Amino acid sequence: MTVHDLHCHSTASDGTLSPGALVRHAASVGVDVLALTDHDTTAGIAEAGREAAVQGLTLLPGVEISVSWRGATVHIVGLRVDPDDHALATGLARLRAFRDWRAQEIGRRLAEKGIPGAYEGARARSGGALIGRTHFARFLVARGYARDTREVFRHYLVRGKPGHVAGDWAGLDEAVGWIRNAGGRAVIAHPARYRMTRTRLRKLIAEFRDAGGEALEVVSGSHSRDEAYTMARHAADFGLLASAGSDYHGPENPWVEMGRLADLPPGCRPVWHDWSLVTGTA
Repeated sequence: MTVHDLHCHSTASDGTLSPGALVRHAASVGVDVLALTDHDTTAGIAEAGREAAVQGLTLLPGVEISVSWRGATVHIVGLRVDPDDHALATGLARLRAFRDWRAQEIGRRLAEKGIPGAYEGARARSGGALIGRTHFARFLVARGYARDTREVFRHYLVRGKPGHVAGDWAGLDEAVGWIRNAGGRAVIAHPARYRMTRTRLRKLIAEFRDAGGEALEVVSGSHSRDEAYTMARHAADFGLLASAGSDYHGPENPWVEMGRLADLPPGCRPVWHDWSLVTGTA
């Protein structure tokens, strides 16, 4: 059986493995088809594609786009996108510019609360690439402000906490449009993680579908079995395809591993059902 993992991150965003090392790891744990979906960037795809050809693995060019929707931040994964598409590249550049400003603002706010050097520490951990909240979390853990990154988010980086900065991301229609225009298929990432009410989540799914979105991430590294079955029902109700991805960020999070995803629940139509895939970048 072909093993798909259609959601993961490299050092091009907030993962801890380089794109090439990520592909080697995926191959070592039995993944056959991998999508590299870094946050708001496609910078790692070329390196990952070269390594995929060496490893005999199929790499799907992807991206995870940050979206502001009705006061919440949600993530839309694009699968099999053209990284060179002008509209996609321009839109992602705009989001990265906001990320740069946000990172400096997070650092300023943390400094006001007696935590100096957070911006510089986060930047160092990003390797000079895109700076995300996870890089701040790793810095704060290293400095002893929290036991782990989850605790950092709870105490410093979510709404109402010292380092929280509200997002100013793409609109839902914008993100789906960028993905579709780049030849890709749009997927709502880890929908159970948003902790929305059923009514609110179904509003999101309906608007996503009406904008041209095609799939839900039914199986995710952050979904329980019951959540996967619930998301499968939502996908069926809205006529959407089902995707599966670990949301792997690196070996520091051993509870989320590639190649260990559960099967899609019965009745799901996989997002990959009509793809002809080849070794290398597809």
